[in-house]
Amino acid sequence: MPDVLRLETSDAVATVTLDRPDAMNALDTELKVALRDTLAALAEDDAVRAVLLTGSGRAFCVGQDLAEHAGNLRDDRDAVWSTVPEHYTPIATLLATMPKPVVAAVNGTAAGAGAAFAFACDFRVAAESAKFTMAFSAVGLSADSGSSWTLPRLVGLAKAKELLMLGPTLTAAQAYELGLLTEVVPADQVTTRARELAGRLAQGPTLALGAIRQALAYSAGHGLAESLAFEQQMMELTGSSDDHVGAVESFLQKQTPVFEGR
Repeated sequence: MPDVLRLETSDAVATVTLDRPDAMNALDTELKVALRDTLAALAEDDAVRAVLLTGSGRAFCVGQDLAEHAGNLRDDRDAVWSTVPEHYTPIATLLATMPKPVVAAVNGTAAGAGAAFAFACDFRVAAESAKFTMAFSAVGLSADSGSSWTLPRLVGLAKAKELLMLGPTLTAAQAYELGLLTEVVPADQVTTRARELAGRLAQGPTLALGAIRQALAYSAGHGLAESLAFEQQMMELTGSSDDHVGAVESFLQKQTPVFEGR
């Protein structure tokens, strides 16, 4: 594992920590590759039933490392244009669609792609001191990392335009009021609270939770009839699972179900 990223797994929860604290976890190529490849491996790991994404130090992630980006603008334009399809798009896709729940523990500033990564997760627990800004337009760029897809679904089209085009900086309280966050807690509690939530999800019916994620993503780009047909597919998938059969038996016996994630 590269020094720029840490991975710890406990009780079926994989905690992925962006670890460039001196750079506020800015995304240089090494970190982008490490994050993409780690998430891809976790998506396929049946022993992992929930993922927790966080940052080290005082920031969650401030987005693209602009020092590296400036060098590429001068010397390697191919790297400038390739990073979206090679890094940002796969990372956002994995966060939003892997077949298991993903929680963001936003310990500090989240900007640009860093904020977009948090918004691609299912749940966001943020420190009271955290701040959010989309930042793309401030450096003359459009939106990436799925922010044009997630933001309208979280806050509506009009507010998404405001956040992306005007780029205001939001406090955690303001972000919570807009519906961008699941919970806001004191800074010294954000990791603990997010891990509790991820742990709860990891003990749930992983197959069903992944199917719910997929159904919601599918319905965002399809009509009612197609979405109902996809729901049927997901119901057939989960309805034949050990978790479903066991949970029904537990319900009939007035017992609490124990989910195995399959």
